[in-house]
Amino acid sequence: MSDERRRKPSALGDVLSDLLESSGLAARVEQAAVLPDWAELVGAQIAAVTEPRSIGANGTLWVSVATHGWMTELSLLEPQLLARLNERPLRSPIRRIRWQLRR
Repeated sequence: MSDERRRKPSALGDVLSDLLESSGLAARVEQAAVLPDWAELVGAQIAAVTEPRSIGANGTLWVSVATHGWMTELSLLEPQLLARLNERPLRSPIRRIRWQLRR
């Protein structure tokens, strides 16, 4: 029997992790973790009127906002929000936030 047939199976998580790392996508996947963590990172009040939509390859986070007033307020808070979003040192940074009125 060859060595390949005698090897124990690899855990699916390990295989996916290796695949993401070798394809260069691991950093993008880690960066995308901002989306499900949004409410925790920005707080309940902001989370109630916003919805993170996507993150571009250039580090731009697209967020829909309930009203023009909130869009103005959040634009002024962008430096503080970016600091919160980028607290994890190993995550690829979010470089800017683009606010879009929710439709």
